[in-house]
Amino acid sequence: MDEEKYRDQFQTYTGRRNFLQRPFFPIYVLLAVSYLLIIIGLVVALSKITTVSSELNKTHASLAKDPFGSDFVLFPCGSDNRQWEYFNGKCYFFSLETVSWTRARNLCQSSDSQLVTIDGFPKQFFLQTRTRNERFWIGLHDIQTEGEWKWLDGSDYITGFKNWKAGEPNSYRNTDEDCGQLWINGEWNDYDCSSISYYVCEKALPSKSRVA
Repeated sequence: MDEEKYRDQFQTYTGRRNFLQRPFFPIYVLLAVSYLLIIIGLVVALSKITTVSSELNKTHASLAKDPFGSDFVLFPCGSDNRQWEYFNGKCYFFSLETVSWTRARNLCQSSDSQLVTIDGFPKQFFLQTRTRNERFWIGLHDIQTEGEWKWLDGSDYITGFKNWKAGEPNSYRNTDEDCGQLWINGEWNDYDCSSISYYVCEKALPSKSRVA
C-alpha cells in the first residue's frame, strides 16, 4: 500500500517537472535565433567595414597619385593658393598692397606670373568688377619707346583689344606716363611708373601633371 502510494506520488512529481520544463523550450529556440541574428549582423557589419576600408584605401591611393584630388575642382588655382582667383582658364591675384609698376612686375614674376594682359571684353569685365574704385597696374607699357605700347607677355597691342579712357594715353605736364593701369572705373590710364598702385598678376592654370 505504501509502495503504491509513493509510486503514485513520484509519477505525479515527475509529470509536474516535465510540465514545468516544457515552457522553457520556446525560450531556448528564441535565444538561439537571436544569437544567430546577432552573428549575421556582425558578419554584415564587418563586410561593410571592409568595403568602406577598401574605398578609403583607393581614395588615399588616388590622392597619392593626384595631390590636387577634389580640390582641383573646388580650387582650380591650387588649394594652397586660395588668394588666386580662377577665370576662363587662368588664375589672377589682386594685390592688397600698393607698389610701383616695376615692383609689381617683379612681384608677379616671383610668383611665376606676369602683370595681367587684357585681351577682350570678358576679361575686362571680370577685372573691372574686382578693381572698381581703385587703381591697379596691368602689364602694358611704352618704357622703351614713347608711344609704342607693349604687353609684357608679347601679345599684339596694335591689333588687340583696347579700353583707354578718353584722351589717353598722353603725357601729364610734360611728364611721360609709361605704364598702364586700370582706372577706378575699369578704363585704362597711363601713369607715372614710379607712382604706387595695386596690381593684378596673371598665370596659367596649374597642371596636375606638374605635381603628380
